[in-house]
Amino acid sequence: MIRSFLESPFLLDGATGTELDRRGVDVGMPLWSAGVMDEAPDVLREVHASYLQAGADAIITNTFRTHARSLAKAGLGHRAESLTHMAVSIARQARDECRPEAFVWGGVAPLEDCYSPQLAPDARICREEHSNIIRHLVDAGVDLVLIETMCSAHETIAAAEAAMQHAHDAWAISFCLSSNGDIGYLLDGTPISQLLPSLGEARFIGINCVSPTVMADQVKHLRGLLPDTMPIAAYGNVGHADEEGGWVCTDAIDPERYAEHALTWLDAGASIIGGCCGTTPATIRSLYTRFKALSTGDEDR
Repeated sequence: MIRSFLESPFLLDGATGTELDRRGVDVGMPLWSAGVMDEAPDVLREVHASYLQAGADAIITNTFRTHARSLAKAGLGHRAESLTHMAVSIARQARDECRPEAFVWGGVAPLEDCYSPQLAPDARICREEHSNIIRHLVDAGVDLVLIETMCSAHETIAAAEAAMQHAHDAWAISFCLSSNGDIGYLLDGTPISQLLPSLGEARFIGINCVSPTVMADQVKHLRGLLPDTMPIAAYGNVGHADEEGGWVCTDAIDPERYAEHALTWLDAGASIIGGCCGTTPATIRSLYTRFKALSTGDEDR
């Protein structure tokens, strides 16, 4: 049975890049996970399949770094469209084989570093380059375009404008917000309340790549800014980058602990739940088990 993301809870998948790394795939910079389409497409298909088998209602394409700007750093800028199409094809194949009723959502990341909003190009360039990747995703056949991990205001607006033009009404957007105690602010310091009037055509609005421990407060704040009919997505990471570029895990790396946090996001107003950096198919399986228990009334919350 096809589930709508208007049904709560709707289960999203977990991390792709860190899961590929965990399975032994080279995800070194600047390509990050984009090289897997050439080097290990079967492993990528297995990652998507693992999330679908764990219960995910939607998987996100491995297109985090298949835009021309990122690929150009490895001399592959001319392959942006072909690699994007390959990523979508692999995701669709996994979906068709494992869970035909699930959705394939096309992931669109910031053009530069997700945690460095000051690196975002100017608005005109953002609009042009996001238009390209969104057109590639739509042409490749994704069910929805998901602009995610947005950390600067002008890039957020530019990407949303590109989505409205090329994906029409089949797009959504998710923010990477401050985790330093300030609630409701992008990493560039812009309050999300200033951006929401420009995002009314989104199918849902989300928060991702923040710590599970602060997600509930961020979701509660966002819920208070949106109409009741607008779904909210929440998918946190299980750690943070350190000053040397390494990864520091939190207690939420344990799937059961992550699921406990996720229940508080539901209470705060989110209805689409998944995982970001560091989460695994085991994380999504734990969420599926908890949410299934909720639907049958067996969960002690």
